[in-house]
This record gives sequence, structure tokens and C-alpha cells, in this order.
Amino acid sequence: MKLRFFGSSLVSSYWNGAATYYRGLLKALAAHGVDVAFYEPDAYQRQQYRDIDDPPWARVVVYPATEDGWRRALDEAAADADLLVKASGVGVFDQALEIAVPQAARPGTCIAWWDVDAPATLEAIGADPAHHLRAAVPRYDIVFTYGGGAPVVDAYTALGARACVPIYNAVDPDTHHPVAPREDWRCDLGFLGNRLPDREARVEEFFLGAAARLPQRSFLLGGAGWDDKPMPGNVQRLGHVGSGDHNAFFCSSRATLNINRASMARTGFSPPTRIFEAAGAGACLITDRWDGIAEFLEPGHEILLADDGAAVETLLDGLDDTRARMIGDAARARVLAAHTYAHRARQVLDRLGDGGRTCGVAA
Repeated sequence: MKLRFFGSSLVSSYWNGAATYYRGLLKALAAHGVDVAFYEPDAYQRQQYRDIDDPPWARVVVYPATEDGWRRALDEAAADADLLVKASGVGVFDQALEIAVPQAARPGTCIAWWDVDAPATLEAIGADPAHHLRAAVPRYDIVFTYGGGAPVVDAYTALGARACVPIYNAVDPDTHHPVAPREDWRCDLGFLGNRLPDREARVEEFFLGAAARLPQRSFLLGGAGWDDKPMPGNVQRLGHVGSGDHNAFFCSSRATLNINRASMARTGFSPPTRIFEAAGAGACLITDRWDGIAEFLEPGHEILLADDGAAVETLLDGLDDTRARMIGDAARARVLAAHTYAHRARQVLDRLGDGGRTCGVAA
């Protein structure tokens, strides 16, 4: 099967939280013999902040971030695709591509819309009766999502999706695994995430607020966009942390904090990439509470839950190295047993297979 995939970037995680999701899933699909070509625009300095070289399991096509650039790329991709995918959040000419992809596909090609930010997408559609995806979604053969559970499936079905299948984040054990800590990154609590409008207030509550009230503890902040944000003196900011340093980041703190963006916290059932990456590295995870977490990790045993910044403080007070290690080890065992990208790739192929009936593609 020839898979031609339009996404933000496969080779750079710079302002691109979906990078490791793409890498893990497409690498696992390639292991099943899928011929993968990934099309990404030359935008947002991502090519200047590459984390990896072009991988051996995918052909990476970087096209100019212009109208002529995406049109030429789409013509090339559609010419031989068995499965043609447009992911959300490419970053440039998204609307044009989302409308054009179903029109460009050859007869017999399966066309998939892959939403890596379904809660936010669905909120935007709900607020705009003229949103272009209302007309575009029914033209795709299948909708895959980064997650979302029944609320997202129901919402896409109501929009006219022929099928909607959540494919959750997971871990690639070859990429995310325990490593030696970095002494200069040692801390009580680390948080890794870019500064985004619908995340910032929650970071202030769960992370910065806790740091301000715990001056005797140390905090580590990784991610782009935080340079001019006022910080308590016990917070060390690192700026952008490339994916090659993620393991060291997770393994250098006693606990790692996950903070969902507001839309994901409201919708639930969308565990972000960081959950599985950190668990794969054996980190002790603390997360803001959201519906569905128990489907992935067991609260109190494999992950700790916090309702607010005060709860984060309480959890840190009750956490020593031994308990943190036990929680991290349990989380790692769970994700390796049930939540690897090999598991997710099998879901995709089983859904596309179905005797070749779903999309006319034999997986």
C-alpha cells in the first residue's frame, strides 16, 4: 500500500507537538510493508530545527510554503497514492488542502482526514456555521483522530463522516526509554510543552503557581515561547527541547507534569504524546484530571492525578524517590504491554483492511 501523508513535519518537533506521533505511527506502518511518503511545507523554521534526518522508513518531501508548492506536492502525491491523508494543522494552506485533497485523488484511492487536534477542531466547527470542514468531511472516506473517544466519534458522525476511528498516541520503545539523568536538569518537577493560548492559564495554575508556593523545590520548564513569561526564581527554563533530549528531560526530574490544553481537558479521552513518551522513559507522571485517563494508565498506581495547583503541591510533598520510581516502572510496563505504536498501526491496518471494503485498499 502506498501511503501519501500531508502533515506539519516528520523531521522537526519545533512548534510541532505531533512529530513523535507521526514518527511512531508511520514507522510502525512501514514495518508492515506500507510505502510511506510524508509531505511537509518548508515553514516555521522547522527545517532549521530538525530533530532527525530523513528516516529510512519514509520518503520526506519538503515543498515550498506557497500555493504553487502545495499544488505541485498534491499532484505528485495523488498520482500513485493508495491511501491519501491530509492531517490537521499542517500550518500553511490548510483550508485549501482540506478542500483539494478529495478532489485530487484518483478513483479507487482511499482518502483520509486525520485530525491530530480533534477537540479544538470540533470546537471551531461548532462555533462557525460556515466552517469549510462541514462540507469537506463527508467527502473523505474515513476520519482518523489523534484520540477523543465517543464524544469525538459522535461529533464527526454528526458532521457526516462515513467512519471515524480514534488512533491514540502511544510509545515507540526504540525512541523513548530510560536514560541516565542530566545533573544540570535535576529537579522535583518538570513540564515540557510549548506556550499556547489555550494552555497558558492551566500552566500558570498547575505548574507556575505550585512553583511560586514551593520556593524550596526546583522546577524545570521546557518548550518554546516561554522566554518573556514571568517566572518564579526556582523555575529553570530551557526553551525548545529537541526530541533527542526528551528522555533525559523525563529522567532528570522526580516527577513529570502533564497539562492538557483546555479543549482537550473538556473533551477528555485524548491523552497527549507526552503521557506515553514520559511513561516509556519510566517517568513518574502527574497529570491534570480528565475523563478517560483510566483507560490508559491506572490512577494512583501508574499515574497521579491533580485537580489544581494545590493538589500538585500535595502530591510532591508525598513523593519520594522510591515511590516515584515504582510509579514510573508501572507506567512503563503498562504502555509497553498495551500502548505502543505497533498496537496502533495494527488498528489502522485492521480498519483499512476489512477485506479491502472500507476504502477499496487492501492493507
